[in-house]
Amino acid sequence: MPEAHRVLIVDDNQELVRAAALRLRAAGYETLAAFDGEQGVATAVERHPDAIVLDVRMPNKDGLSALAELQATDATRAIPVIMLSASIIDEQAALQAGARYFLKKPYDSGKLLSALATAMRN
Repeated sequence: MPEAHRVLIVDDNQELVRAAALRLRAAGYETLAAFDGEQGVATAVERHPDAIVLDVRMPNKDGLSALAELQATDATRAIPVIMLSASIIDEQAALQAGARYFLKKPYDSGKLLSALATAMRN
């Protein structure tokens, strides 16, 4: 049996992280969790996930700052990132910063699964 793809979910909303992790595990993914941008970057460097689901607006280090750090680090530069935000205004900034996809919260779990599958293929 092939090894499950590992997805890091980074969001300060712990309920959202739990719900997303349940849905992703049901679809066969292994999940990791972080609750702010600093913890997300550290986890990505340490655990090398296959993809990252990253909220834009968080305390300590926002998602755009975390994405910039991920892209500036050799070990994490190639990891596809799907950004989430309740504000559609964040979409252009997220995509220009290097996110592969942007999903508006509340997001549809089917769209998240589709974005993950596509991002990891490319």
